[in-house]
Amino acid sequence: MAQVLKFTKIQELIYELPIERVMKKGVIRVSPETSMTELKEVLRVNRISGVPVLDGDQLVGVISIEDLIKALVEGDVQAPVRKRMTTRMITVRENESVVEAVKKFAQYKVGRLLVVNEQGQLKGILTGGDITRGLLEAISLDYHAEEISRYRAKHIFEDIASDQTSLILRYKVKTKDFKQGGNASSKIKRALDRLGGVPEVIRRVAISVYEAEMNLIIHADEGGELIAEMQPEVIRIMAIDQGPGIPDVEQAMSPGFSTAPNWIRELGFGAGMGLMNIKKCADSMKLESAVGVGTQLEIVIYLRPESREEQNHEKEKDSEPS
Repeated sequence: MAQVLKFTKIQELIYELPIERVMKKGVIRVSPETSMTELKEVLRVNRISGVPVLDGDQLVGVISIEDLIKALVEGDVQAPVRKRMTTRMITVRENESVVEAVKKFAQYKVGRLLVVNEQGQLKGILTGGDITRGLLEAISLDYHAEEISRYRAKHIFEDIASDQTSLILRYKVKTKDFKQGGNASSKIKRALDRLGGVPEVIRRVAISVYEAEMNLIIHADEGGELIAEMQPEVIRIMAIDQGPGIPDVEQAMSPGFSTAPNWIRELGFGAGMGLMNIKKCADSMKLESAVGVGTQLEIVIYLRPESREEQNHEKEKDSEPS
């Protein structure tokens, strides 16, 4: 049985909030011909540590205070920004979830991310501080509305007479459709909420489904299908695709990142994203894959703590020598 971690409301929001809701939209920018002396004033007056470089409407680079310091040390203060800027830009899309930005902050160890639209045009800039402020604001604004609008149908399983009652939800996931990323997880989360699920368990389900959904969007050549089977005591989630398959399942389960900045660790993230996050959330997880055939991921989460304890007890009994 996998060790299950508790997830907070903040961690839940990291998966739900779109980047456009927390990013800075009024972006200070410079042109490639701006001198390093002029850049120094831009950074000082606006109290910022870096800016994107735009040639007209085209995003061509980013320049930071570290680049400015090097220019000052080398006596190259009249050089144009284009000489000192980096063209290796780390970007995220405005309609992606905040968790995708958190992953890039952890992977690339940068202080800011450039936010672009689907056409690659600059729409904003994002820092760790922007994420923190956005999360705090979302908690204060959304919590009351969530409590008011909650509709519960938690007696649905009790009111239907059968030996075994289940509710099955199916979602088609298109490959590379990042704009729709997270839709299935949001709908499954809403269904569990209306059925009266425990909030902490719902968070684990939402995070698991989101990661599975994004894996289908990113890696499945032809997309795939998400299936959630809800029973009174347990939810089983299947993510299925027909290719390209995973050559090394053990390697795929290794942590995605070895280190992460402190502010990411404080949010409860860091080393281990994607499949590792699913493993942290699930009571059990099974991954099967064949190259050229496809991949099937099964996630099991018990909806009540006592159900998990009963299952553990049954497994212990089964493992006892007869």
